[in-house]
Amino acid sequence: MDKYEEIRPYHDHEVREVVDRLLYDDGFLESMAKFRLGKLATKLGPVINPCLRWLLRRELKSVNDVTSLQDVVEKYVDRVIHLTTTDVTFSGAEKLNKQQQSYLFISNHRDIVLDPAFVNFALYHNNIKTPRLAIGDNLLTRPFVSDLMRLNKSFIVRRSVQGKREKLAAYQQLSSYINDSLAENESIWIAQREGRAKDGNDFSEAAIIKMLQLSQRGKDISFSDFINNLNLVPVAISYEYDPCDWLKARELYQTERDGHYQKADNEDVQSIVKGIRGFKGHVHIAFGEPLTGQLDTPQQVVDAMDRQILTHYRLYPANYFAYEKLEEAQQPLDWDKIRAEFPNIDLAARRQRFEERLASCTDAWRPWLLRMYANPVINKLKLQKS
Repeated sequence: MDKYEEIRPYHDHEVREVVDRLLYDDGFLESMAKFRLGKLATKLGPVINPCLRWLLRRELKSVNDVTSLQDVVEKYVDRVIHLTTTDVTFSGAEKLNKQQQSYLFISNHRDIVLDPAFVNFALYHNNIKTPRLAIGDNLLTRPFVSDLMRLNKSFIVRRSVQGKREKLAAYQQLSSYINDSLAENESIWIAQREGRAKDGNDFSEAAIIKMLQLSQRGKDISFSDFINNLNLVPVAISYEYDPCDWLKARELYQTERDGHYQKADNEDVQSIVKGIRGFKGHVHIAFGEPLTGQLDTPQQVVDAMDRQILTHYRLYPANYFAYEKLEEAQQPLDWDKIRAEFPNIDLAARRQRFEERLASCTDAWRPWLLRMYANPVINKLKLQKS
């Protein structure tokens, strides 16, 4: 019996059957039509599904395993990147061993789908085997969404379980699955925290490290040796612009005002679509060094991860412009040094673009949007002082 059947990605021999099932799922076809055609899909009405089914069947006819599916998915990712970014760059991937070992990639978390997609993109284009991806079950609102994610090497984090005993069992299973995957030479990607860093503060949660250790209870291995054996690589993902920035600013404002925020139906899905289709500018993916050395507590691991993520996080002109506007910004910026960082960029034009983006945001939400872009600068400055 497969003890991970409820949460694991689909195996190669399951792929074709799931793909064929999706081709006859009206919800999947309608979502694909809206993604590809926007409002035109609604105008075309019921005629669109048979046409799209025929096109997808042609496109997916040679898909019989995970690798062949990812080759198709990569074309979609490339198209999204071409349409919504000015550039995508990588650093650090050349230091990873392409053949010998698995890695536990833990990155900062800004976008629901794009964070793991960009990590995959960087590894795929460096000829490194892509990892299995963690995704919360709160996002799998419809069966076809679960199928899509599990086809693309995603495994499910069961966040919706209720009761202490049930939650402990779910996280023990998750811990066991991650550690078994790494032992099988399958890399893993997981975010540094539960939920996106909506305020721009990229700090890891020690609970993630504690979860990883759950399946090791009773084993004769020290905590430090366990961490060293994980090949844990911190990853910093930097977006010049966050397509969901004003949505996040609205949530932060309402949480401050009301003490809580109530998500609308399908809000996560809307954020996913906006994140994929919205303008991102320059995106940089930086792979750090595997954590090694004497690390005796989860907090020490988190501190080591955060140092690397903050160090490798790439700042853009928008971050500096936002920092300049904060009343609490105490340290003046060295603009001669900043200009040297961006020798081929018209900073005046970038400032105008940022001012237009800021002006389009509702007045009450604007301070939160500013902090979202400014906090990476503040955290870098603090790190440099420490």
